[in-house]
Amino acid sequence: MATEPAVKSIQLSHRTITLIGRYQEMEIDLLDRQTLLFLFRQMLRLRRMEEALMQEYHPADEMRCPMHFCIGQEAVPAALSLLVEPEDYLFSHHRSHGYYFAKGSPLRELFAEVYGKETGANGGKAGSQDISHHASRFYSGAILSGAVSIAVGAAFGLQIRKSRNISIAGFGEGATDEGAFWEAANYAGLRRLPILFVCENNRYATYSDQLKRQPNDNICERVVTFGVRTRRIFGNDVVKAYLTLREEMARVRGGEGPGLVEAYTYRWNSHVGPEDDNVNNYRPASEIQFWKENCPIRLLQEKLEAAGYLDSQTLGRMEREIAAEIAANFQFAKESPFPSAGDWRAMNWDDSSPLADRLLGAQSRSEFDQSQPEARLEPY
Repeated sequence: MATEPAVKSIQLSHRTITLIGRYQEMEIDLLDRQTLLFLFRQMLRLRRMEEALMQEYHPADEMRCPMHFCIGQEAVPAALSLLVEPEDYLFSHHRSHGYYFAKGSPLRELFAEVYGKETGANGGKAGSQDISHHASRFYSGAILSGAVSIAVGAAFGLQIRKSRNISIAGFGEGATDEGAFWEAANYAGLRRLPILFVCENNRYATYSDQLKRQPNDNICERVVTFGVRTRRIFGNDVVKAYLTLREEMARVRGGEGPGLVEAYTYRWNSHVGPEDDNVNNYRPASEIQFWKENCPIRLLQEKLEAAGYLDSQTLGRMEREIAAEIAANFQFAKESPFPSAGDWRAMNWDDSSPLADRLLGAQSRSEFDQSQPEARLEPY
């Protein structure tokens, strides 16, 4: 009887990954019980939060923005949540909830934000796609690949200040369709910036297959030419994600320059909103089934139960605690006031720029010679 190939025996790509069938390679003996249970609980929290927001989205139509959910992609955010430090910067694309969660930003403020409330992370004015939390050093954005560019700028600032902290940019493979991504990779490699690029390659940009947008899904091979270390993993193995991210983040902190981790994963839900977009027939049913059979939560749960680390009583307690947390978040959001009408100019423009004034004021006007000789390029 033929057996499916192991991940380590094939080069991961969208053409080969479904050949592995049921994933069998998770190695929980590489981590201690406490860490494993934390990772499991974090994935479960994120899954239940996203499910609850999806279920509540339409019945009352009280949420004030479109949302890009990340059900099926819980492993990388859960791993990051255990590794990222408070003073690190974390930037995300429009599918922002998992990264907001990973940075430890307050979830009740995320709930309030998507309800458009004053107590939201951005006062109810940013919504899901652009949600940020300044105190947590978390920032997302709807501009494709925009967060990658800004993350490189933050890494440059950290390098100048000789900080041990790092910048992390989370994005999907769709960001690599943009020239800004390659400029960011080039500059990061050139300057050996303290940045980790995290690509959750979920194959589809809206309804567009990566293999119809790019000749090959060989992001790692292309990025490494810019002087950026690269690693490719099966992104639904949370143990592998944790160990890989831990190693790469340590190397970035240690001054070894930038790295990229490409995690092959998959969103179960539609591109945007709780509605099912499979009516567009852009994803084969067999492909969806493969990824659901390799649910990151279920893969770890089976291993934990087999090892005697997780039983029905412990799981039940986790579910109750998470349900209570989510209910409290909804209550906070719904009971919070809407923001009052503010001055549009004040919300978008600040007349006070003390740092710029000080820097510019330190320059002598004599340094700006408007009468200097005109420079002319000579032929070679």
